[in-house]
Amino acid sequence: MALLTRLAKQPLATKLLVVTGAALFGCVVLLSAASIWNQQRHLEARLAASAARLGDTIRLGVRYAMLLNDREELAHIVQNLGNSSEIDLLHIYNKEGEVMFSSRQGEVGQRASPQEAPCQTCHATAPPRNELSLTQRTRLFTGHDGRQMLGVITPVMNEPSCSGPPCHFHPASQQVLGVLDVVIPFTASVQGIRSFQGTIFTFAALLLFLGGISVRWYLKRFLTYPIQQLIAGTRAVAMGEAPNLAQVQQQDEIGELAQSITTMHRRIAQAQANLHRQYDEYQRLFDQVPCAITVQDNNFKVLRSNRLFRERFHPKLGDHCYTAYKGRQTKCPNCAVEKTLLTGLAHCSEESTIAPDGSRLHWLVHTSPVLDTAGNAVAVMEMTQDITQRKNLEERLRCSELKYRAILNNIPTAVFVLDTTTLEIIDCNTTAERMYATPREALVGSSFLEYFMEEERQQYASQLTTFTLIHRAYVHARNGRVFPVDIFLSPSEYQEQSVFLLIANDITAHVEAEQKVVQAGKMAMLGEMATGVAHELNQPLTVIKSASGYLLRKTRKQEPVVPQTLAQLMEEVDAQVDRATEIISHMRVFGRPTDLVLERVYVNEVITDACRFFNRQLAHRNIELVHELASDLPPIMAVPNRLEQVIINLMINARDAIEEQGNKNPDAPRRITLRTCFTNNVVEILVQDTGTGIAPARLPRLFEPFFTTKEAGKGTGLGLSISYGLVKEFGGTITAYNRQDEDPQAQGAVFCVRFPCTGGA
Repeated sequence: MALLTRLAKQPLATKLLVVTGAALFGCVVLLSAASIWNQQRHLEARLAASAARLGDTIRLGVRYAMLLNDREELAHIVQNLGNSSEIDLLHIYNKEGEVMFSSRQGEVGQRASPQEAPCQTCHATAPPRNELSLTQRTRLFTGHDGRQMLGVITPVMNEPSCSGPPCHFHPASQQVLGVLDVVIPFTASVQGIRSFQGTIFTFAALLLFLGGISVRWYLKRFLTYPIQQLIAGTRAVAMGEAPNLAQVQQQDEIGELAQSITTMHRRIAQAQANLHRQYDEYQRLFDQVPCAITVQDNNFKVLRSNRLFRERFHPKLGDHCYTAYKGRQTKCPNCAVEKTLLTGLAHCSEESTIAPDGSRLHWLVHTSPVLDTAGNAVAVMEMTQDITQRKNLEERLRCSELKYRAILNNIPTAVFVLDTTTLEIIDCNTTAERMYATPREALVGSSFLEYFMEEERQQYASQLTTFTLIHRAYVHARNGRVFPVDIFLSPSEYQEQSVFLLIANDITAHVEAEQKVVQAGKMAMLGEMATGVAHELNQPLTVIKSASGYLLRKTRKQEPVVPQTLAQLMEEVDAQVDRATEIISHMRVFGRPTDLVLERVYVNEVITDACRFFNRQLAHRNIELVHELASDLPPIMAVPNRLEQVIINLMINARDAIEEQGNKNPDAPRRITLRTCFTNNVVEILVQDTGTGIAPARLPRLFEPFFTTKEAGKGTGLGLSISYGLVKEFGGTITAYNRQDEDPQAQGAVFCVRFPCTGGA
């Protein structure tokens, strides 16, 4: 263990040299031992084979003497062979283990035990083995004089010549007759092996020496020196200097390590440059943050601060935060920095103080802990933002909201704030409470659609999300009053929510005044239509007068009246009475006030009714009335008698223009053309005249109230204005232009009224 400890303190080259040398030494020792062992085994095998061959030779040499059972000859042969320098001992044993012949005197007749070496080979098993390999028959042992010996036994097998003539001594059933034991000296071979071992060990030592020198040179050239260069390079990198590894030009791991160190230095230099740049940028951002930032320790002392804090408060080194920018001698009672130090969590609070000029300053304070590696708060970063201006603005906003609420509640129109999806009332003013006779608590939270007529709610639900103006919608209050309103809608924002700002203007007075104006217009028209009405009534009265005169004359003369004639007269009178009744009924319906309840109206029927009473007047004034009415027009939504009022108004204007043109040019054509058509899902009514036309400068003001192109005393200026309002009520448009715009040779004006249809043609 101490050796390993000392080795661990040595340089890497020494460690590698020791480990490599030990490994090389171990390998050489193992190789040498293996070579010596192999050589010894090989030599033993050769000697055993030589001894075996010698034994076979001796057995063959004494075979003849054995066949003749010439014991003296056998003893002589054995004695002679034993005197040879190559044979140390020669024994011939019989089957019972008795020495029959021996190269040593005095051993003949001795009996060997089965446990002795020559006999143990065969008698180790029961029954004894008859056949043995050369290795099993060979043994090595040390003699009495200490010499190494090698003995080989050779079995003497029974042959036919031994059991037959001339021997007849051994029976044929006996397989082994005896054993020939040859012992040869092994000392010379051992000396040879030792000499070989010396040679091997000498070669191994030389190999270890040369290998150590080579390894040491290699380690110094390719490991120690490059590692020293790498160590110097890494130290240079640690010092921030560029490593000089140009001499390490190896194409191996050390070379790759040198390149890695060079690359590492380049990347570290780049990373340090980026880090310095980021640090400079952070410092610049830290100084440019538009709020005061400080870093404070556990004693509330300012460790760092940004430029805004320094320029504003001019802190001294070691100042406490409450002294630096709050002018206190003790920490604040509700200190966010203290909370962060205690809890390790970020905190936010608002603080206020009195400025030297007496004004109140407000601060928004954010604190965040600075943690050490153990997660403990060792410092706190405090960011303070001056929110005095925001607080002042909030106060002004509060006052503004109070003012806005006061103005909103005193607006003479109802104002609602509606949810854009559900049309639920979110807020309203006091005027809405009075108009709808409902307290604000009941209005807020209810649906605005609840205040429409039940059958119209679906229609207005669509219009409220589509249009910005809904004219003359009828709503009802909680007390049951139904009144018309004009509704104005505008998308807006209310408490960070998208809403509809809805203004409902009660137009009851306006509608009543309009009704009076429209009614006055109707009365004026009835005066204009008086001639036509009188003529229309005169015809049925004339027929009735004729029939009654005829019957009166017959009665005075007491002449009988033919029943057929009487029936014919009564039918004519009845028809004329119906006609007069229809005229009077139509005049009564036309002249009475009506509510604006739209219904499906066919334009051609209204034009026919209007012309029925007006064409007589036109014919009396020698004005031709031309009808170009398209068939199968779809219906529109309107009020029949009011639409008739519009058409009569336009025909009166056309009549007056033609009369004025006739005063200037008696030969000018006198014609009014009424045309209807259906184009692009729109029903058009065209009233065309051959009058004086309209001056281009007057076209923009043509439909203004009290604006007229007639001479003083001949017009009120309300006809076209009323017509314009009625057409708008029906969802249509009315325009005017001169015929010369289409045909330079034409004379007169054209009024075009367009209505969207309510169904297909």
